[in-house]
Amino acid sequence: MNTDFTPFFKKYEELLAKANAAFEQVKIQHPDCVTCRVGCSDCCYALFDLTLIEALYVNHHFNRNFEGKEKKRLIEKANEADRCVYKIKRKVFKDFESGKSQDDILTEMAQERVRCPLLNEQDKCDLYEYRPVTCRLYGIPTAIGGKGHTCGKSAFLEGKPYPTVHLDKIQSRLYEISDELVKAIGSRYLRMGDMLVPLSMALLTVYDEQYLGTADEKEGEVK
Repeated sequence: MNTDFTPFFKKYEELLAKANAAFEQVKIQHPDCVTCRVGCSDCCYALFDLTLIEALYVNHHFNRNFEGKEKKRLIEKANEADRCVYKIKRKVFKDFESGKSQDDILTEMAQERVRCPLLNEQDKCDLYEYRPVTCRLYGIPTAIGGKGHTCGKSAFLEGKPYPTVHLDKIQSRLYEISDELVKAIGSRYLRMGDMLVPLSMALLTVYDEQYLGTADEKEGEVK
């Protein structure tokens, strides 16, 4: 892949830096409530999706940092995780089609657990330096759609006011960067900036010109 994503990765890294700073600020203000520590992997089983810029960033650093047997092993783990995510999402779709309320569906999804393929046998992240925004904010109070959330292992008390990170604003910025990237590379898939994929799929995908919609449409045709 010849596309240079560096300008967009820099914008994304600025957002990562802000997420890191927000986490550290809450940790300093409420050290007894933030219980994150080396070896705690509760967040590594959470079910969430990545925007295009996040998926490209993780994929880029995954391919830069791993090769050979180690990379093959991680790909096998990603395939296993992706099959689990697919089954969960298929059930969600069926529940939605049957008329189940969105709140009930979201509550059930929040309780689903899928081991991240990047979580190693020592319960540490194999790509920690390049982990997504969601991973960086897990453990402190967040809010999305007007509803607050925090890690069940933390010591934050329900009903008490705490500094809260509003994920809607972060998600909006992630979509903005993704959309800017899609326009900049001239993709024929104009809505690609809206896509969401699990981390497992981000590791497995080959983000080449064909996938991104920047290759000649005749390219690859059998003659």
